[in-house]
Amino acid sequence: MNLSLTLYFLSMYKPAFLAGTIMAMLSVVLGAFGAHALKQIFSPELLQSFETGVRYQFYHAFALLFISLLPAYVSLTHLQTIYRCFVLGVILFSGSIYTLCLLKSTANIGLGGLGLLTPIGGLFMILGWFFLGKTGLRYS
Repeated sequence: MNLSLTLYFLSMYKPAFLAGTIMAMLSVVLGAFGAHALKQIFSPELLQSFETGVRYQFYHAFALLFISLLPAYVSLTHLQTIYRCFVLGVILFSGSIYTLCLLKSTANIGLGGLGLLTPIGGLFMILGWFFLGKTGLRYS
C-alpha cells in the first residue's frame, strides 16, 4: 500500500468505521437468523417488521462507513454529530423493532411505551442524513 493511502486510512474517523462494520456484521447475522430461525416463530407480519429493522440497520452501517472516510474533508465536530445521530437512530429504531417483534411473538406485550422509541429512532436517522447533507453542501 502506498504512503498516501496509508496516511488517508490512518486519518479515518475510527468510531464510525467500527460502528459501521459491527452494524453491517450484525445485519447479516440478524438477517440470516430472521430468514431461517425466526421464520418458524414469527408471523409474516412480524417477520416483515423484523426485516425492516435489519434493512435500515444495514443502510446506516454503510452510511457510517462512508462518513468514517471523510475526516480529511470535513470537521470532526460535524462528523461526530452525524455519527451520533446514525448510531442512536439505529439503536432506537431497529433495536425497538427487534425487541417488539420478539415480545409480540411471545404475546407478552403490545406496543406500549416501547413503540414510541421507533419513530424517535427514525427521527435521529433523518437528522443524521440532514446533517450529512448540510455538511456536504458546506464543504463543497
